[in-house]
Amino acid sequence: MNFVCISINHKTSSVGVLESLHLSADETEKFISVLKGIYLSEGVIVSTCNRTEIYGFPTENKIDITPIIDQLLEFKKVDGISKNNFSVYFSCGAIKHLFSVASGIESMVVGDSQILGQIKSSFEFALSHEFAGTITQKIFEAALKIGKKTIKETTICEGAVTVSYAAVQVVEKIFANLNKKSALVIGAGETGELAAIHLRDKLIGKLFVANRTFSRAEELSKKVNSQVVPFDKLSEFLHQFDIIISATSSESQIISFEEINTAINKRKGTPIVIMDIAVPRDIDPKVGELENVFYHDMDSLNIIVQQNMQKRIEQIPFVLKIIMNEMVSFFGWYNTLDVVPTIKSLRNFFDEIRNDELDKLKHKVSIEDFEKIEDMSKRLIGRILHNPTVKLREYAESGTKAKEVITNTILLNELFNLENKTNGKANNDENNLKEKFE
Repeated sequence: MNFVCISINHKTSSVGVLESLHLSADETEKFISVLKGIYLSEGVIVSTCNRTEIYGFPTENKIDITPIIDQLLEFKKVDGISKNNFSVYFSCGAIKHLFSVASGIESMVVGDSQILGQIKSSFEFALSHEFAGTITQKIFEAALKIGKKTIKETTICEGAVTVSYAAVQVVEKIFANLNKKSALVIGAGETGELAAIHLRDKLIGKLFVANRTFSRAEELSKKVNSQVVPFDKLSEFLHQFDIIISATSSESQIISFEEINTAINKRKGTPIVIMDIAVPRDIDPKVGELENVFYHDMDSLNIIVQQNMQKRIEQIPFVLKIIMNEMVSFFGWYNTLDVVPTIKSLRNFFDEIRNDELDKLKHKVSIEDFEKIEDMSKRLIGRILHNPTVKLREYAESGTKAKEVITNTILLNELFNLENKTNGKANNDENNLKEKFE
């Protein structure tokens, strides 16, 4: 089996290296034309922020992945990257790696379901450019099936594993109905932006953002469809918000105990949730002592993240079981490529005999009798061949008695001289598929 995967990912390389080898859609299209028919007969290219992977069948029987890596480095015009940064998987290993990636257990954040959509898009892109052939299609359809089953049958994708998302999930537990609440996100960096996006996705009633650099606040505001609060006037507006999430890079506190105390007094007992996810902290932690203030910082939120991550890791054995079951199913299909041509030829052989004998009787009996004989002969041949063909398929699909199946297949071909009676294109198609794995 000469299916191969060439991978450079977050486990083998730095972010800088991964960025330098990332392929955009336009670049992927061009690189397919570099590989197709010259280095790979068919395949799929997957390129995300955490990995660039090339899957496919080398055009040569002797597998040499070095030219493919060289072509990628030359195409992206980068040097100084060692081939040791690449992981290479062959045959069953390549298929298992793809299945593991699709399930999310190979992601930087275990259980990240985003990779499934990226694999699907990459596969569809390869199909649209006639790069993914029959075998590749079967493999990637199995990978997508695994990803969906993983999400449906395990909890590996559940629970917040980023501080931003953990903060929003805690808020959800405090306020059952977020679409009637107002929230302020302070800080327009990556952490603040993620918090704002999560709140937007949770259909928060009113969303506001603030940042020391006003233009950054405006940029984030447009992205999440929110309003901007002037950073230098925060204390004047604090009482208007049910939720405050602060994530700046300030070296000192930006909101004091007194400011929150004043805000809670203006709210006349209406609770306020404060999530300080900045390091160092943006808000005086003493605010947690105030009545009607629900306060969390990085320490408490990190505990939630670690607990959720551990829960995801505990799901890996269940995911591996799904992967193994799908591999058994896939190779069951693959193994039938050995016996399908023989089964077809065997049926054709007996049908030819049946048709010859029927031709001899056609003008010797009445039409009614001929139809009865014809029907009886079909049922007779069907019953004779039923058990042998069913058993051949069962043995092939299960992978058991593989040597016996191969031996008996050869023997059947020799006994009935089936090699000279094959059904042309149908058998050739099966053989061509099989040759890709030899």
